[in-house]
Amino acid sequence: MYRICKSFVIESGHMLSKHPERCRFPHGHSRRIELVLVCPTLDAGDMVCDFKWVKLAVADYLDAFDHALCVNKDDPYLERIDRDKERIIVFEEGDPTTELLAKRVFGHLSACIRRGEAFETPEGVTYRIRPEVRVERVRVGETPSSWAEYSADSK
Repeated sequence: MYRICKSFVIESGHMLSKHPERCRFPHGHSRRIELVLVCPTLDAGDMVCDFKWVKLAVADYLDAFDHALCVNKDDPYLERIDRDKERIIVFEEGDPTTELLAKRVFGHLSACIRRGEAFETPEGVTYRIRPEVRVERVRVGETPSSWAEYSADSK
């Protein structure tokens, strides 16, 4: 199996309403997001896929999380936020933990592959993905010594 990894860094905030200590208050992290894709074969360019395709597939999606605050839909604090004026991302599935962020990114990237999304650059170059490529895992770093991961084996 061939394997590639593309990493991104975003600044992202969250608050964990279920946490018993300080993490229930708004706080932020410099998050390193690693996307690992695998394929049993290489394409005509001898690659799993072009790193540019990966970047184009997630750039806007990850940008939505950059300098945004992620909040649980049931967090009482959410009522005090004007969501039209703030960068707020509401997590319907629970507290916006690093684990759930990794799962969200995994789902987004997997869906891009399933749909066979192609991206054209301003220079007119089109980047495509082969259906044999799959997301193996997404790892999201929360601190220099802590990370969470969601993998294909987790389904």
